[in-house]
Amino acid sequence: MSLFKFGKIRAIALAAGLLFGVAGPAAAQQIFVANGAAIKGYDPVAYFTDGKPVAGSAQFTHRWNGAEWRFANAANRDTFAAEPEKFAPQYGGFCAYGLSQGYKVKIEPDVWRIVDDKLYLNYDRSVQQTWVKDIPGYVAKADANWPKLRDKR
Repeated sequence: MSLFKFGKIRAIALAAGLLFGVAGPAAAQQIFVANGAAIKGYDPVAYFTDGKPVAGSAQFTHRWNGAEWRFANAANRDTFAAEPEKFAPQYGGFCAYGLSQGYKVKIEPDVWRIVDDKLYLNYDRSVQQTWVKDIPGYVAKADANWPKLRDKR
């Protein structure tokens, strides 16, 4: 990854709270919120059941961990409500690679991967290309960083 790209990620990480918002202080962890909902309003269950990102609807919502989650249908909403930890993206929906580098960075809902039954999202396709070169290593780094960063604005 070029230094320019890393600098871009760092700048975005610093601005993420202001530009894209995060769940309020009552949340157990910060959730990446944009367009008024977690993961930009995309249905987290659909990644697992449909194998692709599907936009959620304001008609089917569930509040969890201080954020509004949207779903394509009532069945997905109810599935999530029963086991949110199973379907919610890792790291509050922030970029998995960014977390491995020590930053909370926004994501694009169509840049994702399920690994070991966990949903990971990335900043963009070029960042994901770097991330997939060493998923276990980057996940280990992100897992180590997340406790320090999860409540940080």
